[in-house]
Amino acid sequence: MAALAILIFASFFLYLGSAPLFDVDEGAFSEATREMMVSTNYLTTKLNGTPRFDKPILIYWLQLASVKLFGINEFAFRLPSALAGTVWATSIFLFMRREIGNHKAFFAAAMMVLSLQVLVIARAAIADGVLNCFLAITMFSLLLHYKTGSKPLLYLAFACAGFGMLTKGPIAVIIPVAVTFLFSLQEKSLKTWFRMLFNPTGVMLFLAIALPWYLFEFRDQGMAFVEGFFFTHNINRFNSSFEGHSGSLFYYIPVIILGLTPFTGLIFTVLFNLKNLLSDSVNRFLLIWFGFVFLFFSFSGTKLPHYMIYGYTPLFILMARALPLSLHPRLFTLWPLLQLATFASLPLLLQVALQKIDDSYIRALLEGVAGLTDQNYLLIIGAAIIGVFFIQFLPRLSAEWKLIATGFIFALLVNIYLMPIAGKLMQEPVKEAALIAKDKGYKIVMWKTWKPSFLLYSESFVEKRTPRPGEIVLTTVKGLELLDNPALLYHKNGIVLAKLRQ
Repeated sequence: MAALAILIFASFFLYLGSAPLFDVDEGAFSEATREMMVSTNYLTTKLNGTPRFDKPILIYWLQLASVKLFGINEFAFRLPSALAGTVWATSIFLFMRREIGNHKAFFAAAMMVLSLQVLVIARAAIADGVLNCFLAITMFSLLLHYKTGSKPLLYLAFACAGFGMLTKGPIAVIIPVAVTFLFSLQEKSLKTWFRMLFNPTGVMLFLAIALPWYLFEFRDQGMAFVEGFFFTHNINRFNSSFEGHSGSLFYYIPVIILGLTPFTGLIFTVLFNLKNLLSDSVNRFLLIWFGFVFLFFSFSGTKLPHYMIYGYTPLFILMARALPLSLHPRLFTLWPLLQLATFASLPLLLQVALQKIDDSYIRALLEGVAGLTDQNYLLIIGAAIIGVFFIQFLPRLSAEWKLIATGFIFALLVNIYLMPIAGKLMQEPVKEAALIAKDKGYKIVMWKTWKPSFLLYSESFVEKRTPRPGEIVLTTVKGLELLDNPALLYHKNGIVLAKLRQ
């Protein structure tokens, strides 16, 4: 547990507040929490003064509690996700220790903590880290209930499903119900499934946790809440492409390949040994869990990379169980080395891209990246490559520990260096422009862009419309080209604060 605690700290807490909040999602969640605190309306979330029905209430309450303790800052807004990631990782270890042994349970939890996509989500001021925490405990509790018949574990599953429903809505129920149904169908135990699903005490516990806020919110907002939350942000997300987030049936294959870095190679070990792994009922449950999430969101009209994380927990456990079956574990280092080599070649790739891209905003961002990928950048990436390469030749390290050491290097690289660079490039200009507006008391019109973090840092609302003469506008260099010779107040990495002439 001590080793796991070190990995959790390095991945989820180290430099947690080092980068400004990223738009759109982090900015939107955090600003809605700030507006909740200012208005003291703890029932309905609002963004820019307008009701926001995207997600249920729990993540905002957690962020609010954190902000009350630590103030309005990046660390406080991200802390609930980091704590949820900690509980999520601990649940993998504790629940699976009895099933796969202490060693493999640790390795499964370590892969979860150090994988690239989970590392990002567990450090983000959004709802997904908290949802995955409750989802993992729900599924583990149901799995162990199947094996032991334990009523307390069943009640724990219903309770966590209730909190998941308060975090992100119906998906916290859809996944457990569908997976356990398919597992019961495969195991020919549907009677057990019906008794479990309709357990009166469990159902009452779920409703006691999840239902009150939904009822109070409906009473407060009426059908606008039902249409906004259930229809627009749940049913319509599945039936159609929401806000342009679409993709093919194969959308999530590259997401998984990138998201599981540096442990991606183990996916192929799982695939090559499926027949052997499926002889165990626990593995069958885990595979159904992952398979349902993969297929459900592959057929969804709206596709976003973080949806696939709902199916990563079982995949980590299957990968941990499959590693001893691998014939060539040293090959697993090829993918992380390729990723690092791509990072190292970024300065050259930028020069090529700058010659071919005409979009002025994209060009401004790429020029900003070019300014940050200096000699120090190459030295740091080079050091990471050397570290990952030589780890593979340490004779006393097992294959598991070589993978963990590689993941640890990636986590440090991302948290200490790459994430602050991304923040400096993309969000520092928004934050600096917002602080100028706050200091000067400017009333801002936001045009041709949407940066909700600007609202948080400026502690004010904006109008989203075409600016009029004499007004101050936040836009991009691409939007600036459409304005009639405005006076520049701030300009950095494509973000512009300007005043239109009278």
